[in-house]
Amino acid sequence: MKQLIDRPNITEVTQPKLHKAYTQLNQLLYALKTKMLPSETSNIIDQAINEINAIADSDRLLIKKVKEKQNAIIKLLEKQHKIVPKNYYRNLWMVVGMSAFGLPIGVAFGMSIGNIAMLGIGMPIGMAIGIGVGSSMDKKALEEGRQLDFEVKM
Repeated sequence: MKQLIDRPNITEVTQPKLHKAYTQLNQLLYALKTKMLPSETSNIIDQAINEINAIADSDRLLIKKVKEKQNAIIKLLEKQHKIVPKNYYRNLWMVVGMSAFGLPIGVAFGMSIGNIAMLGIGMPIGMAIGIGVGSSMDKKALEEGRQLDFEVKM
């Protein structure tokens, strides 16, 4: 698997957001070295790395491409091989819990009291449900060896 080229011009002082995104993608690639991936998956990842390596340091498109390719790699791994980063399901299910469970609970609670302003009461309840479901899925992925030693940080 290919690696990102070293970019000494990108530092935490000069371009902190780009440095953080670039370092995070590098950590993802390092974590992927421990997994045995099929050659077609490796080829897709190599193409993404080649696209990023072809962009100049000064180009404003670089940070967008780095984030885009990192998300594409993570989605590819999850879809094709069920390999996920740490806390992937927790983060995913937290949002699902708030929208799928929290809103209906809040509406039901607000309607029963007769004050729809209580709609927000269900959001933390749904968030807790989502975090619980997602954490259990993350634990299962870890036990099955499908979890990368890498966490996506916003």
